[in-house]
Parts: sequence; structure tokens; C-alpha cells
Amino acid sequence: MFRAAVAMTMFVATAAHSAESHWPVVIPAPNGAVILASEAEKQGYDEYRYAAVRRVDNMLYLSGVVIGRRENEGSDVAAFKAQVRRGFERLKASLTASGADFGDVVMVNSFHVWDSPNFTGTRDQHWDAFYEVAADYIKAPYPAWTAIGTNGLLASRGLVEVQMIARLPASSQGMPASKDQ
Repeated sequence: MFRAAVAMTMFVATAAHSAESHWPVVIPAPNGAVILASEAEKQGYDEYRYAAVRRVDNMLYLSGVVIGRRENEGSDVAAFKAQVRRGFERLKASLTASGADFGDVVMVNSFHVWDSPNFTGTRDQHWDAFYEVAADYIKAPYPAWTAIGTNGLLASRGLVEVQMIARLPASSQGMPASKDQ
């Protein structure tokens, strides 16, 4: 019975979410929901079997957003700052679709590839550029944060992956509604 209900939910969700105007998509899950803010997040959910945002009770768990070069983008500090901003805008969209904002973030984990052909600056330039852009989004009181150096990410051009945990504000304790429901 449960499998049939899940299969029907997925069928309805897939059929109903084909138009771009149907975002965010909210898929019921135990104690919460999966929240997908865009077509790209829905594609990741379907192809790679991960939720961009998983809500459990009043907590939001945001999967890592990979920040890095796209084809034909530069590898200097200025280009990296633009790439970091693009990544934080994706995080912002996921938070907004979930009824939260950066002020609700309680934990950040960032994974940094310090030595990469996709960035021509130094480790200090990488961190300073990343931190400068992040400061435009994350304000006091600051979340807990762990920054980890690594030698690579799953995405070959990835330079940073940012993962977050947020607590929904009391005014948003209700489940966000999918625009197609």
C-alpha cells in the first residue's frame, strides 16, 4: 500500500512539475518533505537520487551546492567571486523556496579545493574571495561553520561545495505548499 502511494505521488509529482511555473516542488516525506526550487534541482533528484533540501520537522538540510567554473569562464579571483555569488544565489533560492533565509542558517560546512587548475590564485586568495562574497549573504549572529580543505570534489570543475542546516522560523512552521497543489 505504501509503495503504491509513493509511486502514485512520484507519478503525479513528475507529471505536474513539467512546467517551469510550478516551482517549488514539495514532495511529502516522513516527518517533512523534499523541497526542490528549480528544474535543475528536480533533475538532480530524479537522476542522482538526492534532495536539494530535505525538511524534517522544523529543520532544513541543504545538500552541498558546488561552486566552480563553467565552460569558458575565467579562473582568476574576479571570476571565482562571480562563481561564489552564483552558488550563494542557488542556496538563497533553496532557502526561500523552503520558507527560510540566511538568517535561519545554523550550520555551514564548506569544502575547499585549494590546489586546482580551475583557480589561478593562491589558497589565501581563494579563501579571501570566498569569504568576501559569503559575507554579503551571512550576517550576525553567525552560524556554526566548518571549512575543510580537500583535494577534489565530485564535480570536476568544483572549487568549493557549501552545505547548510537551517531551522525554520516560527512563522514558517507550516509545510511550504507546492505551487501546483
